[in-house]
Amino acid sequence: MVRHGQSEWNAVGRWQGQADPPLSDLGRAQARAAAHSLGALDAVFASDLQRATETAVIIATQLGIGPVVIEPDLRERDAGEWSGLTRDEIHERFPGYLPDDRHRAFAPDGDAPRRPPGWETDDDLLERVLRALQQIHAAVPDGDVLAVTHGGVVYVVEGHLGEPFHRLANGEARWVEIDDDKLVLGDRILLVNDDGTPVTVPDQL
Repeated sequence: MVRHGQSEWNAVGRWQGQADPPLSDLGRAQARAAAHSLGALDAVFASDLQRATETAVIIATQLGIGPVVIEPDLRERDAGEWSGLTRDEIHERFPGYLPDDRHRAFAPDGDAPRRPPGWETDDDLLERVLRALQQIHAAVPDGDVLAVTHGGVVYVVEGHLGEPFHRLANGEARWVEIDDDKLVLGDRILLVNDDGTPVTVPDQL
């Protein structure tokens, strides 16, 4: 599972959720760099949001595989009324909701984070992401698959499997092995790291 390249909203610090801004020019360069870090793959899947789809198409074209299979359940978490806002705008409109020093996708026990109207819960997000992974596994049961998706999607899978929250860069990937119905986390791999292409780490989900 790889996070898409930098989008135009990533570049200016706007929370995206299920809004659909395109990749920035740097995001396209990151996708090309990511392709150079990947070996042979059996298939490429992608969220239906264009920042993920375009990343996937660039990678698949570079690797000479395809077509990219669109999986809507890989789309980003719905950020509700935070979609399109910067962190400063969230602090102004939703005071006390977002910590000033850091944002954690998963709060410690007893410290549930406050979220805006329309926010997709962890349970709802996880349900559809697990459904997407099972559908991908059913389509390619014995192969290596690249699923181009979003930070929030990777975070919810990591959290479900007990991994602490750490920010994910654009073009950073997390191996996930599916054994029947069991998910096993593998390594995180920064794919944008071989040719001098700048690495960006958005501070939004």
